[in-house]
Amino acid sequence: MNHRELKELIEEGENLQCEFKLRFTTEEKIAKEMIAFANTKGGYLIFGIDDDREIVGVESEKEVAELVYSTAKNYCVPPLDIEIHFVALKGRELVIVEIPESDNKPHRLQDYLDDLDLNKSIVTIRVNDKSVQASKEMIRILKAQSSNKALIKYTIGPNEKIVFEYLKHKEKITVKELSKLVNISERRASRTLVKMVRANLLMIHTKENGEEFFTAAM
Repeated sequence: MNHRELKELIEEGENLQCEFKLRFTTEEKIAKEMIAFANTKGGYLIFGIDDDREIVGVESEKEVAELVYSTAKNYCVPPLDIEIHFVALKGRELVIVEIPESDNKPHRLQDYLDDLDLNKSIVTIRVNDKSVQASKEMIRILKAQSSNKALIKYTIGPNEKIVFEYLKHKEKITVKELSKLVNISERRASRTLVKMVRANLLMIHTKENGEEFFTAAM
């Protein structure tokens, strides 16, 4: 990464694919940020810049890099492949961590479990300029996307028809709304909506508070 590219990133500010950090805080917090990028569109974590885009720099770029590499390897499951760049701006040293979008989603925070647990594992994604915890629905979708599992002979049943009818009058639907609408468990409602997303019939959206809703696919 050169000076021009870095300056452009800083000028754009924090967004879906860029986050500023004044310093390395804790492995868990940094892992959540990197996991969110890997599970979404990829992005950059820049150390040495505050939220107001002021260039402060880091005390030791080598120390930050070592902590980041260790975090990517030991606090992210599966481990993340990252690239680190060192760039000096205004006499201050910055550490830029480049996290590509992963082909092995979903990544989760180290929990020492043999397999991902929908009820216990912490999976994060990027929403606008924030990293938020993914819902069970989003985790299922990430798993399906990563494994390229296609829905074979997907049949539109009565519940799906009710979803389509509901969306003719409402802009969106949630798991809880579908559960009440057709008197089924939230677990079953969740699976119905996830399958509809995988069949490209619906789109899933995540709010900055982590809440999710579904709309008709364009």
